[in-house]
Order: sequence, then structure tokens, then C-alpha cells
Amino acid sequence: MSDITSVIPSLRDRRQLHLRRMHLRVVEGPDAGKEAEYENDVIRIGTQQANHFHLTDPTVSRTHAEVIRTQDGILLRDIGSTNGTWMNDVRVREVYLGEKTRRFLVGKTEIEFTPSEEVIDTVPTETTQFEQVVGSSVVMREVFAVLERVAPTELTVLITGKTGTGKELVSRAIHQRSPRKKGPFVVFDCGAVARNLIESELFGHERGAFTGAVAPRAGVFEQANGGIIFIDELCELPLELQPALLRVLEQREVRRVGDRKVRPIDVRVIAATNQNVHELVESGQFRQDLYYRLAVVEIDLPPLRDRREDFSLLIEHLLQMAPFENNVVRVSPEVEQVFGAWHWPGNVRELRNVLLRAIPFCEGDTIEIHHLPDALQHPGARAEASAQGDSVYMPGTDMSLKEARDQLIEAFEHRYLQDLLEQCDGNLSKAARIAGVDRKTIARMLKRHAIR
Repeated sequence: MSDITSVIPSLRDRRQLHLRRMHLRVVEGPDAGKEAEYENDVIRIGTQQANHFHLTDPTVSRTHAEVIRTQDGILLRDIGSTNGTWMNDVRVREVYLGEKTRRFLVGKTEIEFTPSEEVIDTVPTETTQFEQVVGSSVVMREVFAVLERVAPTELTVLITGKTGTGKELVSRAIHQRSPRKKGPFVVFDCGAVARNLIESELFGHERGAFTGAVAPRAGVFEQANGGIIFIDELCELPLELQPALLRVLEQREVRRVGDRKVRPIDVRVIAATNQNVHELVESGQFRQDLYYRLAVVEIDLPPLRDRREDFSLLIEHLLQMAPFENNVVRVSPEVEQVFGAWHWPGNVRELRNVLLRAIPFCEGDTIEIHHLPDALQHPGARAEASAQGDSVYMPGTDMSLKEARDQLIEAFEHRYLQDLLEQCDGNLSKAARIAGVDRKTIARMLKRHAIR
């Protein structure tokens, strides 16, 4: 892993955040004394106003050079300038700057580059809410601590977690706390677009680029210019398209399908996945370099079963945020007991659906046990089935097919792992052999399902 990349594999295992920045200062030239600090992945230098580091030196090209974070280090690249980019009296096209202060020349302007790093302990916040994300548990308050630090920056963020844990809600919270909050927030779901149309949806196309392309169209990266693009279901992106996404992230420019023109973009990227991206990287199903580019900061959202102390706060918040008028403000103690025993494979989204579905049947201000779906009305049998991840669980039809499938898989995995461990008397190596996976995979799955 690159030493410029900050990753938090799990907030429960690691409580430090590394913020790495790049500082540029004009040492000599018409703009002497100009300086700025960046968290961007790409810093463009030139006389054009759109550049991040804008210069007035007439010997500098409109877009002269750029400083880029790459998997292998920080790269200085000349962009076909007239007078060249120089370092130590040598004209360079590309050169790695390393982790020390360096000086280079663009035209007649000498620039000093200095990398900096801030290591922050992510102490749980006192607050129990970050925008519309709520939680009083330690693990959620640790998430809030990271979000408070990361949201005001330009850092790329990868959000991981099971279906329904609130990944899109967290991405929207980051947008609301970022300097780009007045810009667009564009969502692209890799799993909701036909495979043959993903490239066009991402990067746009020109008229006649393919059958059905009757007019030019901007892709989601262009649509998000000046704001944030949220790439959901990241691991559904076909392997053959991942290099194109990596190129856009590194060069911050797009080329529409069927076009030769390159268009610069100014976007911040937030991605999310409910799959184990580390396992996919290890198996070659997801590009390692793309993972490192996206996981500058990685935030792992816990499943609802790992934050049961948040139930009261979540129920109150979800009832207040109901999208229709009602007088319901609480659930009965019996309902609280059922909720506490349920496995919640659909996580917070499932809890919200259960509450919203019960509200219309309430005569008063309290949700009672008979207002719940059939699957929850018999707390003894259902709680036991839930705790075991029993296959008797069936998700409701008030969700998409994909969400329902994810919930079933979650419940199946939980039950399968419990039965497997019982069969193997807790021997992980034997369990891995029977399951046909390596021991680390079994260990990670057990941790994810909170099975000891």
C-alpha cells in the first residue's frame, strides 16, 4: 500500500486518522510568495483561472503541470507545456517528488513542494448525531469523529458496510458539511445500470457513439462538476471498466464515448460497497490500484446488531422523520424487547421499514406488538430464528429485489457459519477446509457476523 494513502480498515481496530496534504509555494517569479495547501488528489498548475494553483507568469502555459497522488507516490507531470518543467536543471516529463521538500521550475517560476501529515486520534465525539446520521454507541461516535475531520476536506472516501447501514446517508452528510455543499450531489449506482451502458453513464457519449445515441450526453462525472459524485455498489463495476475509472480519478478529466476531446472535471468522489472489497482485491476481482485510489479514508459502518444501544435514539429519530403526518412517538416495551432480539439483516433500513409500516395501524401514539409484521409478532420463536440467522426469515416486499436478496444472503451466512462451527467443534482450519475457503476468510466472516 502506498505510504500516501490513509486507510481505516475498521474503526473498531484502529483509532487514528492520517491526513496528508501538499503545500506549494512560489519561491521565485512574478507570483513570489504565493502559497496554498491542498488535500486534492490532483493539483493543476498554470495561467488559466481554472487551475488549482493559478500563476500569472507569461512563460507558464495555460495548463502547465500537475502534482498527482498515485499508488506509488506523489508524481509531478508536465502537461505538454511550451517551456517545460524542470528539476535540478533537467527537463522532466514525469518525476516522483518523494516525501521531502522539493523545488521545480515551470517557465521562469520556481515552486517549492512540501508534503505534510497530521495524525489524529479519533476520540469518540460527545454528540450523538452527524447531520441525519444518529447513534449514541461508541462505534458510531467514533464514526462521527472521523466524519467531522474528513467532511471539510477534499479527501476521497470509501464507505463499507452491510445493506441498510446508511452508506448513502453518510455520503450526503459529508456533502452537507463539505465546502462543496452548494454544488451538485450526484448518485451513480453501479448495480442499477445495464453492463453495456455503464461507461456511457459514467463518462457520457457523443451522438452516434453507439446504437441509440441520438444526441450527445454528459456523464455523471460532468454532471457532478463542482460537487460530489457518490458511486454506490462500487464492486459491481465490471473489471474491464475499472482502469477507465482509475484514469479519471488520477487525471481528473473525462473523455466521452465516441469523442476525442478531453474535458477537465472538478469533483470529489465518495464510493460505497456492501461487499468485502479486501477479499475481492485478494482474489483479483477488484483492482488493487483502484482500491487504493478510492480508500484514501475508509469508513466501516457497523451492522445494527453491533449497536443495539442505539435503538431508542434511532426509533425516536425515525419516527420524527416519517414522510407523512402521524401522532406516533414511541414503541411499547414489548416491541422494544422484540427489536432487541431480532437479527436485523436489513439493518437500519429494515428498522425504518418496520416502523413506517406499523404507523398507519396505530390508533394512539404507541406502536404495539400487533402493529408489527407477522415475522415479528411472535417474539419467542422469531427472536430465536433471528439470532440463529434461520432460513425461515423472509424480507418484506417493501424493498428492492437486490436489497431483499442481500438480506437473505446475510441470514443464510449467519446460520451456515454457526452450523459449520458446531460441526467442526470450533476448529477454524477444519471449517475453512469444509467451506472451501482460507482460514482468514472464515475468521473475517465470523467477525462480520459477530459470532464467537
